[in-house]
Amino acid sequence: CGQFVKLFTGLNEYLEAAKIQGFTWSKLVYAFDFDKDSHGKGKNKTQVTLGFDETIYLTLVLRYKELSGGGGGGDVPFELSGHLTEIDTGKIDADYMNSRFEKYLTIVGQGDVNSEAIQKTVDELHKSFATLTQEEQKIANLFLNDVQRGDVIPEAGKTFRQYITEYQASAKNTQVTDLVNVLSKADAEDIATFNAKLSSMMNTGLTDANINEFGRFDDLKSCVDNAKAKAYFEELESASISPFKVNMKVDKLLQNFIISGGFDL
Repeated sequence: CGQFVKLFTGLNEYLEAAKIQGFTWSKLVYAFDFDKDSHGKGKNKTQVTLGFDETIYLTLVLRYKELSGGGGGGDVPFELSGHLTEIDTGKIDADYMNSRFEKYLTIVGQGDVNSEAIQKTVDELHKSFATLTQEEQKIANLFLNDVQRGDVIPEAGKTFRQYITEYQASAKNTQVTDLVNVLSKADAEDIATFNAKLSSMMNTGLTDANINEFGRFDDLKSCVDNAKAKAYFEELESASISPFKVNMKVDKLLQNFIISGGFDL
């Protein structure tokens, strides 16, 4: 990861210099004349083709941006360029991924295709997952596994991206429900209140600095059943935990859950 940061930063220095000299993503092949004669014509002509396109570049930017929270899930974040982390990767073309998905459905639907051909198509589809975030890649794999098992029958005209979005929303709802069940008081009304407050806070882009504005985080913590929370953390750590430390762990768990957008317990 550290080597990638170093090399990608260097690549972008060359890229910026090339843009000043006329490079554009819409043109990937360039011709050059060397050793010009008295008439200004080059004796030696060279043609240079770029080894990657804008989609591959934006995919690399996506990997770079994902390191902002630490390398590969590590605790120490890398020193990243703010300019590079602000590049918009939302325009990565999803058409290729969707075409691989449709090809996979066509191959599987034929019935008499050998396993080698199916595996080749699956590999092509998996390769296209690189244009997704790491979280979306996990969701895409879950969906594809469901399709392969026959648990999901794809609908005509529905794109691969639409399925990922639906699965993602469902996964988020499950994550919220799991956390609420672990920490909330048992009454149905209390559970509904906790769920609504937690969901609301997750959809407002909160940070460490503003998470408790208007006392909303303290209000959320008031919905916690301290006895249930104590039992959860003690089972998790196989040790007795004091009420004070339980409160600290609840605080940290809720903050991380809200700021990160949710995760599996």
